[in-house]
Amino acid sequence: MSEDKVLITGAAGYIGSRLAERLAKNLTVVGVDIREPATPQANFEVCDIRDKRLADIVSQHQITHVVHLASVLESSGDEARDYDIDVNGTRNVVEACLSSGVRHLTVTSSGAAYGYHADNPTWIDEDDPLRGNEEFAYSKHKKLVENYLAEVRKSHPELQQLILRPGTVLGRETRNQITNLFDKNRILAISGSDSPFVFIWDEDVLDIIEMGIRESKVGRYNLAGDGAMSIFEIARRLNKPVLSLPAGLLKLALSIAKPLRLSRYSPQQINFLRYRPVLSNRRLKSEFGYTPQLTSREVFELFVENRQKNEGSSP
Repeated sequence: MSEDKVLITGAAGYIGSRLAERLAKNLTVVGVDIREPATPQANFEVCDIRDKRLADIVSQHQITHVVHLASVLESSGDEARDYDIDVNGTRNVVEACLSSGVRHLTVTSSGAAYGYHADNPTWIDEDDPLRGNEEFAYSKHKKLVENYLAEVRKSHPELQQLILRPGTVLGRETRNQITNLFDKNRILAISGSDSPFVFIWDEDVLDIIEMGIRESKVGRYNLAGDGAMSIFEIARRLNKPVLSLPAGLLKLALSIAKPLRLSRYSPQQINFLRYRPVLSNRRLKSEFGYTPQLTSREVFELFVENRQKNEGSSP
């Protein structure tokens, strides 16, 4: 591993910055992102993943492993721009890998690639189809990216690929689109749906990526702690009431709230809550060889306890 050199896209982000810090203890790490990281990194370059200059950076540093984390987590309102970053940006990353002979590529996809559908299996396996959702750009783009990566595996088998499909990533300090749902005074639910969530500890995600690099792991793996929590269990743990609405009524409410910027969700996105993909981690444990340290419930407990501690210490 002494000669291995890792490039991380999205290196200034939540996972990327922590991964860079961890890997830099034993490896040469180069980070790229569109903004400088909060904590300075030894080898960092401001570079958009769509920029052709990325290939020069990969070549200059003689990169052997690339970890592609950069993506659009929340819609910017400009669908063409978001597509360009997610899909064309990934193409540019892959082309940079191929032009410089990178050996191994890790890509963080998402459980969202399976899509939010009424007929999803109770537990989704890696061989279940990636259907995405046309109305939910993040899900749609993850599906398109994975379809492209599947083509690359056939045309360029020399580039080893590790595709990771996380559920909801949580840690002590996590703040994201999902945790925003938990911050409301009432927890929103859709009548007739348990809206189950699977969580994966951020430390487990870091362990898995590092293990994938060190052992040159290949394949497609769901990332989730054991078990799942329904939206009602989440509400009880947060000691908050549940606002349960029929899907039709919620759709009407969002059609009013979204244009007024009172909600980040459009009426077409109610299936994001209604039909959540529940990821099986069987292959992560039996084939990849990693057992998450925390279950979904334990991860959520860690998140809640830390938030309560911080709120209790606030003036």
